[in-house]
Formats: sequence, structure tokens, C-alpha cells
Amino acid sequence: MYESSIRSTHRLAILAMMVAANVVLSRFLSISLWNLKIGFAFIPVVTAAILFGPIAGGIVGAAGDYIGATLFPIAQYFPGFTITAFFVGAVYGIFLHKKQDMQRIILAILVTECIGSLLMNTFWISTLFGAPFLSLLPPRAMQAVGMGIMEIIVIRVMVRYLPALNIKR
Repeated sequence: MYESSIRSTHRLAILAMMVAANVVLSRFLSISLWNLKIGFAFIPVVTAAILFGPIAGGIVGAAGDYIGATLFPIAQYFPGFTITAFFVGAVYGIFLHKKQDMQRIILAILVTECIGSLLMNTFWISTLFGAPFLSLLPPRAMQAVGMGIMEIIVIRVMVRYLPALNIKR
């Protein structure tokens, strides 16, 4: 019993650090325009998803979005982006929790970029700012392609070095 409480406390501490890293990377170390965002905030979400699974990845994504939007707002808080952040983290966990081969990495990124970034977030931006959905798609599609390529490279490097951290799950 004592061993499991240490493990769960250890896991909670790691997830809290991932949320904090997500907030810092998202709010301070990314390029944000009203309809585009480029950065490395996906790294802590992917790390949590790989180590602890889809629910943990989703929680890190959603908590990071909510805390970041509350403490360091870029615009008015909108819960749609938090839903997308949870979805993206959960998808990374579904595809990458047990096995991280190149096919799974590419599938995870295709789903998160096409459904999460391109469709869901474009819809939220359209709803929030009143911009026509279809006119937002071309620049957001270019962002999704660019971010997708960057994510493939970064996640591929991450999975090579993540086991060396020796984090007990």
C-alpha cells in the first residue's frame, strides 16, 4: 500500500511538472497570432501521454490550456480550446502509450493536426472571432503541415531518449 501511494504521488508530481512546462511553452515560448500558433507546447503533453496513457495526456493538455488561459490570457478564455487540448493529449496517448514506432507517430500527428488543429480549433476561432470558417482553413492548413513535420521530428527524437529518464510508471 505504501509503495502504491509513493508511485501515485510521484506520478502526480510528474504530471504537475508537465502541466507547468506546457503553460510556459505555450504562453511564453511560442509564436501566437489571433488565428495561428507555433510552438513546442505539445512536448509535455506527448511526454505525459507516452508515460501514463491517454487520460493523463488529455488532462495535461486540458489543465495546461485552462491554467495558461486563466493566468496568462492571450484573449478571452474559451472552453473549446480546452476540449481540443484534452482531445489532442488523449489521441497521443491512444497511439503512443504502449508503442512508439514511426507509423504510430505519423498517425497520431495526422489525427491531432487534421481533427484537433485544423477542424476543431479553426471552428473555435471562427466561432469566437466571427471569421468565416472556410477562409481560415488555408493558413491554418499550412500551419498544420508545418507543425506536423516539426512534431514528427521532435517526437521521434523524444521517444529515443525518453526511456533513458528511467521514470517508473
